[in-house]
Amino acid sequence: MSLATIVGFLAGIVLFLGSIFISTNNYLAFVDLPSFVMVVGGTFASTFISYEPRYVLQAFRLMASIFFAPKIQRGVLQGEVARCIRWGYMIQKSGMSALEADTAKLKQQDRFLGYAVDLVISGYSGAEVRNILTNAIETSFQRNCVPADILKNMAGTAPAFGMIGTLIGLVIMLGQMGSDPAALGPGMAVALITTLYGVLLPRLILLPAASKIQQREEIVRFRNYLVAEGLCLLAERKSPRFIQDSMNSFLDPSIHFDIDKQMKNK
Repeated sequence: MSLATIVGFLAGIVLFLGSIFISTNNYLAFVDLPSFVMVVGGTFASTFISYEPRYVLQAFRLMASIFFAPKIQRGVLQGEVARCIRWGYMIQKSGMSALEADTAKLKQQDRFLGYAVDLVISGYSGAEVRNILTNAIETSFQRNCVPADILKNMAGTAPAFGMIGTLIGLVIMLGQMGSDPAALGPGMAVALITTLYGVLLPRLILLPAASKIQQREEIVRFRNYLVAEGLCLLAERKSPRFIQDSMNSFLDPSIHFDIDKQMKNK
């Protein structure tokens, strides 16, 4: 689980509700079903009109995934360096056949890595592998960021429907004002609730989820570029130490891989 995400979300809810409880005893004044339907229903309807349904449903599924820990963390990046260095020693000793045998199961677990290893085994030069993998990384990143773009679009749409609901509420309220002036205050409150929902939905849910999804995809893209660098160097038959130094240049110095240190530990 992503503890920070859960704590942040719950803190936002608690602070919002807490401010209401401190300010008034009329808690039900902030609950209005027609306003909720106007904002949420209108936002969903607009989104399904704008995008293909499968992308919208994918965006909703990824919203739930932000509450779980990401697969790629700092230790994983260091492990990728160590793995490419190990492959470098294997290729020096036994050739590309050793790499192919070592990655047989891994290809099923990581499609990108399997595709990249196949390019190296096929005999492409380092420059050719780099060009192909760069294209694969960028196109994959663009596809995977579509759900984040959908959520950002929803975040921009929700306030508009909040304003539409407010205008509808004002029209109804003003239409009844002549017959019952006392209903002006409560009617205005209900009209403004729609605007509140239209602002709360994107700021507390949609935009944070979109930012988290895009950030995780950027981390995946960074990891893929790191792996691509290592495999390009393997295709060029570079030494393990050169692979280490080149891949370490991508990383924070605190997590640099050190061949000498690993040898001493052994």
